[in-house]
Amino acid sequence: MTLLAVLCLLGAALYALVAQDPAEMILGLPPERFADLAFYAAIAVALTGTLSAQFRGQWWRGIQALAVWLLLLAGFATIYSYRFELAVVGDRMLTEFIPGRVQVSKPGEATVVRRRDGHFIVDATANGARLTFIFDTGATSVVVRAEDAAHIGVKTEGLVYDVPVSTANGRTLTADVRIPTLSVGGITERNVRALIARPGSLRENLLGQSFLERLASYTVENNRLVMRGRVQ
Repeated sequence: MTLLAVLCLLGAALYALVAQDPAEMILGLPPERFADLAFYAAIAVALTGTLSAQFRGQWWRGIQALAVWLLLLAGFATIYSYRFELAVVGDRMLTEFIPGRVQVSKPGEATVVRRRDGHFIVDATANGARLTFIFDTGATSVVVRAEDAAHIGVKTEGLVYDVPVSTANGRTLTADVRIPTLSVGGITERNVRALIARPGSLRENLLGQSFLERLASYTVENNRLVMRGRVQ
């Protein structure tokens, strides 16, 4: 009897989703809403039938088991309902503990927590490859280590290193190239000017003004770097 009731309810839910005209109401409810109620009713009937058979003659234990199941279902429903908010909270927690991890709190915005040494380390994607950069407002351009150039599709053979730049290691010569796409969190810029440093002359990649000047703004708030892209 329980199985028949469950099958009927599931059949009603399937009918409402597949065969019913979305513009017509079922018992005063839209078809999708009716299907949801029928599905949950099928679960309730199946659960009640199972508990009734398992705890026959021990109704108090059955009621306790049912209460536990209802609490679990309510918990899962709550988590599912707030899944997007929980994802934001989890992402922010990871941002706090993983230097360089970019939190996307809003579309077109990226937030990075300051590293212990005072620098902002930014995880970015350059031409489809993941690279780590130091946020450097003093660098006139994005600067990429020669050792990372191949990862972003730049062939170092034949590059002409004729652009002088100053780095933490001193002055060096670089080669002028273009990066098809450079993304930080939800911010993506295309055809970004970059400099490839000579091999062994740069320890870390620099996120400089050729990317930063394209942003709507970048600010430091409570040891957090907040970058905001321009509205496309």
